[in-house]
Amino acid sequence: MDNFIRETIVDVVGGYRGRTAYRTPLVGFAAASDQGFAGLRDVVGPGHLIPHDLLPGARTVVAFFVPFDSELVCLQREDSYVSRAWAEAYIETNRLIESVCGALGDALAEKGIMAAWQQPTHNFDPVELVSIWSHKHVAYLCGLGSFGRHRMLITRAGCAGRLGSLVTDAALPEETLAPHKRTADPTGEICLTWRGGPCDACIRRCPSGALTTDGFDRQRCYRYLLEVNDHFPDLGLCHVCGKCATGPCALSIPSVE
Repeated sequence: MDNFIRETIVDVVGGYRGRTAYRTPLVGFAAASDQGFAGLRDVVGPGHLIPHDLLPGARTVVAFFVPFDSELVCLQREDSYVSRAWAEAYIETNRLIESVCGALGDALAEKGIMAAWQQPTHNFDPVELVSIWSHKHVAYLCGLGSFGRHRMLITRAGCAGRLGSLVTDAALPEETLAPHKRTADPTGEICLTWRGGPCDACIRRCPSGALTTDGFDRQRCYRYLLEVNDHFPDLGLCHVCGKCATGPCALSIPSVE
């Protein structure tokens, strides 16, 4: 079943035809009973959902990362503002993630398996800016990567891309699931800064000043995202920046020189 889920996700992304180009998606799994999900109420916010809130009888959580191609990352790096192509990719990839979840949900339903999911974005409290289902934290619990200084999840395919997840009542073999007991990082530190190497590229690239060595000001970041949204009025809702995701960790695990 894990191969069926993985192949379905890869096939939907691979068959996509649009303006945005992607690399092969990554897929990870965790047991819905993993106590890490309940722990997200302390990490993310008290209103964060657990898998059984999405689907009573949930047994497995699936997370996937859809990585952008290198050309789009280069465009975003070189643009003095937010690249229009990057803003378009944000909207387009959110739609793709919805298509992935829908296609996988339908494919599982044909096998008598139920699935449920949250939308890719805009599922957060607009005042506190806290998500009720954080795809990046869910993906962490599914073993897809670790967090960098920029608060983004860095996978083996980097952090430039979009994350999606869903919950299913399918049971998967234990060996396919991310470990129940985790240290701060189940896969080994990926962020150059957390590995003791000189970097902080994400801080230098942050155009709003929200990301500093002292921490992250989410309200300041969000105000900048609203400015970007106003800059592209013809695109629809695009609260997007991602400059911090175009450093050495954008496309792969960065190496310490």
